[in-house]
Parts: sequence; structure tokens; C-alpha cells
Amino acid sequence: MKAVEITEFGAPDVLKLVERPMPEPRAGEVLIKVAASGINRPDVFQRKGAYAPPQGASDLPGLEVAGEIVGGSLDAKHNPFGLKVGDRVCALLAGGGYAEYAAAPLAQCLPVPKGLTDIEAASLPETFFTVWSNVFDRAKLGAGEGGANETFMVQGGSSGIGVTAIQIAHALGFRVFATAGSDDKCRACEDLGAERAINYKTEDFVEVVKSLTNDRGVDVILDMVAGSYVPRELTALASGGRLVLIALLGGAKAEVNLNDILRRRLTITGSTLRPQPVEFKAKIAANLKERVWPHIEAGRIKPVVHRVFPAAQAADAHALMESSTHVGKIVLNWGAHV
Repeated sequence: MKAVEITEFGAPDVLKLVERPMPEPRAGEVLIKVAASGINRPDVFQRKGAYAPPQGASDLPGLEVAGEIVGGSLDAKHNPFGLKVGDRVCALLAGGGYAEYAAAPLAQCLPVPKGLTDIEAASLPETFFTVWSNVFDRAKLGAGEGGANETFMVQGGSSGIGVTAIQIAHALGFRVFATAGSDDKCRACEDLGAERAINYKTEDFVEVVKSLTNDRGVDVILDMVAGSYVPRELTALASGGRLVLIALLGGAKAEVNLNDILRRRLTITGSTLRPQPVEFKAKIAANLKERVWPHIEAGRIKPVVHRVFPAAQAADAHALMESSTHVGKIVLNWGAHV
């Protein structure tokens, strides 16, 4: 099969189209004929040598695909959605998505939502699993001190994570704020459901969210920046608020006032999804199918695909990802009908 491999660590042009043997699904896994695969920031980190795949995972990049189940283990005990050979699915992987075939745990495969193309479906798993796990399972938006009226802010609202977080939180009835790096990106965030998007280059997000919440602050912040943002985010949180970190683009160290944490009962937490066991991800999949998939099928949540590249142009796709000029997701096409 054709696959895109990281020939050495470095710039985007180290990604090359090569021939690889087909993956052999292990117990509990299915084989997917890949129509499209999503590109995510961890793929870039892996290409640069900064994010090794978990033990036992494919060395090929790619954490999400959409396509057709063509084989593997369809044991009824581990098949919560009743999937079968021939079904169109989108799947979360620990690696191996940049290829014509991929093996995926059956419990991490979801049926493609009705009405979506394979290109659109390939843009879902990584960000939807990540957002659900962190915003709802971990930070418990809507179940904290603010109850059902809790408010939410996402940093990097125009990123793949951002457009997903805005739409899910909005669809579930929460007030949503977002930051982005240009006025155009801010408008895009507001079109997706953010009540107010904040241009972090010209505005102070702390001041803006305080002014829009009667000086209370927001209950949950989802952040992939960290570094110097953390103390400002703690100031922007309401009492009992939760800051959840999913990446460290701005640096791994921050200076925080612990007195604030004690006095206002704040929580700093975070997680990485990729190394978690299948059972952990299977619970997220079940929540997404029940709570989020109906909103996608009703058109209240829409995949945001910025651009599609032929698989052979994976290097160009990575260069676009690193330029951060995109809004939403970048997808590789392995033969999907566009």
C-alpha cells in the first residue's frame, strides 16, 4: 500500500510517499480502507522528532481517518455501534493514518454521521475526542460551581480544536468565547457560535471576558498555549473555575500565584489523549455518539475543512498547518470522492 512516512526528523519535505506492507489488525482491531486522513498539530511535532508514537503504535503519522471497514475483528462484545464490514466509519488512531489502509481499535470507530462525506468525517475524530475528554469529562463544563449556566473560553478558536470546541459547547447551550489572531479569524469563530471572539493581538482577553460576564470570569478555559498565558487565564477564571491544558505551544513553564488558586478554588488540569488505553477512548466514543453525533446529523455542528490535499502532497499540507493561516482542519485525500 502507499503511505506517507517521516524519512527523517525535520521540515515538511521529509514527508515522502512510499510503499509499505498492509497493517495487520490485532485482536479488537479492524482494517480500514482509508478514503481521507486528517492532519493535526501532533503530526507536526512527530515529524520534528518531538512526539514519539506510543509503544506498539505505527511509526507512520496520522491520528484520524475515514473510510470503509474491510476486515479485522468485529467481536460483538467490543462493537457498541454494531459496525460491520462495508460500513463507512471515522476512527481515532494512535498512529498510522497517513496510509491507504489503517488498523484501528473497533471501539474507537464511529459510524460516519449521516450526510457527511469521507473528507468531512476524517476531520472529526482527533479534535472531537480531545474536546469532549477535556472540556466535558475532565473540566466538567456545566457541572461545576456555576451549574448549567457555566461559560467557556477556548484559546486558538480558529484551530481544528477551536472550531470543534466552539461548536460543541454552543450546541449544548453554553455561552462561548474564543481568542484568535486576526479579525477575519475572529469573525469565523463568531459565525460558528462564539458569542464574542477576541483578537489577542489587539485586545486583552482577560478584560473582555470580565466585561462580558459582569466581572465574574469564565468557568472553563481550554488552552493549547500555556507558558505566559497561564497566570492571565487564572485571572480570567470565575471562582471555582477550571483551566485545562492540552498543549504547550507557548512553553512548558508558567509562574502562578498559588494564593489565587486557594482563595478562589481554581483548578489547573490537562491531559494528552494519544497514550491513553482503548477503554478510555471507547468511553469518549460512546459519549460522542450519544451527545454530539445527533447535532452533526441535524446540521447544528458542521465540519470545518479549510483545505484538502492529495496524499502525495502531505508536505504542502504540513507547511500550511505550520503557517497557522488556516481556519479549521486540513485533510489528506487518499481517494475520497470530493
